[in-house]
Amino acid sequence: MSLVRRAAAADAEEVIRLRQVMIDSVFTLDGTVPSTSATDWQDESLPTVRAHLADPEGNFAAFVVDHPERPGALAALAVGTLEYRIGRAGNPHGVAGYLFSVATDPGMRRRGFSRACVEALLDWFRERGAGQVDLTASPDAEPLYASLGFVRKPDPYMQLKL
Repeated sequence: MSLVRRAAAADAEEVIRLRQVMIDSVFTLDGTVPSTSATDWQDESLPTVRAHLADPEGNFAAFVVDHPERPGALAALAVGTLEYRIGRAGNPHGVAGYLFSVATDPGMRRRGFSRACVEALLDWFRERGAGQVDLTASPDAEPLYASLGFVRKPDPYMQLKL
């Protein structure tokens, strides 16, 4: 029996909690761990996350490991979405996976839980016809992704906030 399972709507609060763990460890303006978390987005996000987790045929999936010491809590997760882009060489059908929000509860790290969640998500991407999977890796996480076959690419990534 696998430790990893696909997250369900009932896991939404824990998915958001672990997303905050990931945000707090990665997204800072000066490269330091934040002293406080901005969590005001969580209540507003909860119904949307719950709805996406409730749709097994949708283009959103989270794979999780249950916390072995806290019933109802999650130890780790990996979340991803599928997108369609017009095909090209190397991905003629244009289906691309995007891997994000890989996080492990701080007390559960170094047990292989995140790796197991990522591997399950990669299988889901394959089953859904993805020709590639993209992600943004922190320096701490890069060795995990490299061991799974990801390679660093020069990225002209830009963003517009709407």
